[in-house]
Amino acid sequence: MLRALLCRFVGDDDDRKIPKRVQDAIIEQQNVSEQLVGWIQLAVVLTFGTLYAVSPKTFRMDAPFEPVPYVLSLYFGFTLIRLYFSYRMRLPGWVISLSIVADILLLFGTIFSFHIQYMQPPSFYLKAPTVLYIFIFIALRALRFEARYILLSGLAAVLGWAVMVGYVVVHDDMNNMVTRDYVHYLTSNSVLIGAEFDKIVSMVLVAVILALATLRARALLVRAVTQGQAAQSLSRFFSEDLADHIKSAENDAHVGDVVAREASILNVDIRGFTPLTKRLKPSEQIALITEYHARIVPVISKFGGHVDKFLGDGIMAYFGVLKESAQHGAQALHAMEDIIKASDQWNVDRLSLGQDPVVIHVSCASGPIVFGVIGESHRLEYTVIGDAANVSAKMEKQTKIEGVRAIATAQTLKCAMNNGYENAEERWELRPDRQVGGVEKPMDVIVLKES
Repeated sequence: MLRALLCRFVGDDDDRKIPKRVQDAIIEQQNVSEQLVGWIQLAVVLTFGTLYAVSPKTFRMDAPFEPVPYVLSLYFGFTLIRLYFSYRMRLPGWVISLSIVADILLLFGTIFSFHIQYMQPPSFYLKAPTVLYIFIFIALRALRFEARYILLSGLAAVLGWAVMVGYVVVHDDMNNMVTRDYVHYLTSNSVLIGAEFDKIVSMVLVAVILALATLRARALLVRAVTQGQAAQSLSRFFSEDLADHIKSAENDAHVGDVVAREASILNVDIRGFTPLTKRLKPSEQIALITEYHARIVPVISKFGGHVDKFLGDGIMAYFGVLKESAQHGAQALHAMEDIIKASDQWNVDRLSLGQDPVVIHVSCASGPIVFGVIGESHRLEYTVIGDAANVSAKMEKQTKIEGVRAIATAQTLKCAMNNGYENAEERWELRPDRQVGGVEKPMDVIVLKES
């Protein structure tokens, strides 16, 4: 029942259910947090030491013992050692627990020594404002997002202060120090048990509240890290810009989200891929596709294109879809030219290794498209539909008919030339009134001249 209640308020944070890669990411954050704890503690001890050194002393110069310099030196050395090891290794739980106890012991040891330094009865140290530092030590543990260390700090503080109070009571053989008079308590070295109880209750409540807040924060951290890892993994299935588009959208994607605009759609394919792969082992087939993608996809990205999908040996990409761009035609033609160059270089490399050449052909069409989400609620996909997408796909076979490796619609050239694409006639040849399979009316096309 208690676990169910905690899960209700702080979320289910069972580390056994967290994937190992997510656990590793959280551990890395905890290691960084432990380093931060060390630096903060170092800053605290340096600040306290500086203030102690420059401030006027409030005790008599003939005091038998001045503990603060010794305690600060010890704590400074302890903090440096812990900080050093926090960078060298992942501190195990027992080291962190031991350091928490050491923090409390050093603080309370300092407070305990005050009655010796100021030559007062033990009850004197109970009124030292230095006890407020205990809340700093408790709060520091919240940086690790682990409630157990906060609770350990709170428990050590409560037990430590209870021992301090108990020592005062036991040391008072004549029972003269304990009082119920609040005014007398404030104006003397007497002890008010209720006041010490308030301090202990405050330590308990601060530790418990911080622990609950940390449990909630850790649950959010786990979700954030899990979703971040998932987003990072899933982004590998999309182009970087499409992943950014999904992540930056104000609302979750749902079926029916569409935009309509002018764009250029590119299709790349390997001619004779099926006969080629029949001569290859399965591992060689995958190696061929992998190298093919490695050669072609960077070219598409170089000119602002985005891969929509991989279709076996086919690649469908688009320009000017995610963000409206007047340059989509020019970008597509530049990409086509460089794809053919990359293909030529690939074949040079393959021939040098005694491998068969690979013929890559590419087609492109420009015009109105619709970009949006299709599928059903549990399986969504971004896709491009429209005349440009249909024509581009159907023009792939036209490369063989025309005896070329790159073909595009005249509309693509028109879009490109309207936006700074120069010297097109040197690289592209216009072929009017071509009957493209699957397209009703004849159309003007351009083909890349072979050097």
